[in-house]
Amino acid sequence: MADVAVVGAGPVGMVTAALLAARGMDVEIIEQREAPSPHSRAIGIHPPAIEALHRAGVAVDAIARGVRIESGEVRCDGRVLGSMSFATAGGAYPFVLSLPQRQTEELLRSRLGELGVPVRQGRVSGLRPGRDGVTLSVDGVEIGARIVVGADGTRSATRAAAGIAWRPSGRTVDYVMADYPDDTDHGSTAVLFFERGGVVESFPLPDGRRRWVAMTDRDWSSASSDELAALIADRTGHRPVGGDAVSGFRVRQHLADRLLSGRVVLVGDSAHEISPIGGQGMNLGWLDAVALAPAIEAELRHADAAALLRYATSRRRSAVVASRQAAFNMSMGMPARGARLVGRNAAVRALAVPPAKALVARAFTMRWL
Repeated sequence: MADVAVVGAGPVGMVTAALLAARGMDVEIIEQREAPSPHSRAIGIHPPAIEALHRAGVAVDAIARGVRIESGEVRCDGRVLGSMSFATAGGAYPFVLSLPQRQTEELLRSRLGELGVPVRQGRVSGLRPGRDGVTLSVDGVEIGARIVVGADGTRSATRAAAGIAWRPSGRTVDYVMADYPDDTDHGSTAVLFFERGGVVESFPLPDGRRRWVAMTDRDWSSASSDELAALIADRTGHRPVGGDAVSGFRVRQHLADRLLSGRVVLVGDSAHEISPIGGQGMNLGWLDAVALAPAIEAELRHADAAALLRYATSRRRSAVVASRQAAFNMSMGMPARGARLVGRNAAVRALAVPPAKALVARAFTMRWL
């Protein structure tokens, strides 16, 4: 019987497993996908999450591959409404790291190999609690572990098998994104265009590319990069060229009723689904992992019987705060005209004045989660 079975080999599951293995625990990962996704989804890694990657042993390589975003701007109608330096947020990493998720996952898989953490391919179809642990049913085979960590995403089979309710919150909004060669003068600055038709976000990527994300009012899953470029040009005045495949996605928000059920504990998107606007989803999951690893060690070493419950309580509270912050970020990017546009722009200008600017930088870089 393993000490811990981590269900899910996404970025959060792999960081969780690496942190546990580094503490000397016997860890096994169970992943239903036969191969990792080739698509680049999350790219922004915030300072506390870089610290998590440092603990997992991959921060140096991640920083070497990525782009350091040291500042951000908000624009409207061709004018800069406000700017901030992430250096004011403090900490060892005064920047947001831009690195495609597939590259982050490559580094984590390599690290797990170094730590000797096995990855078993299979789908969890049920679990049975016992006195000393949990038995998982994986493709008809029973696998035992003293503790099970559900890191298997928003459609978590682990959460469902543990009988934990999954409740929606907030609005649903559609976005579309694609990566293009960077022909702007923005350099390593992240730029948010708060325009009348809705927000457009622009982030630098490695290899001279730039990601463009736009809020939309329809499904763009079959659109071309030229169509997205036309939308970007209509709102911002800049038309990128030579983009790759367009990806449409719908933002939803959910929260698990609880993060702990007996010896089953949830992390990341299994525990909370929040708007990715502001880059919080994957990062919040890594902060869960940092808090969970010592709690599991304390439980398994019989050092603190309440450690897992404290983890579940505090991280659910953090998820509520993050969800509210993400909803606010999303609301700021909604289409606006007339008095609403004037009021929003005035609010952005006010938040860009010290000392508010430093607080905004801490919030944006997740320093209080």
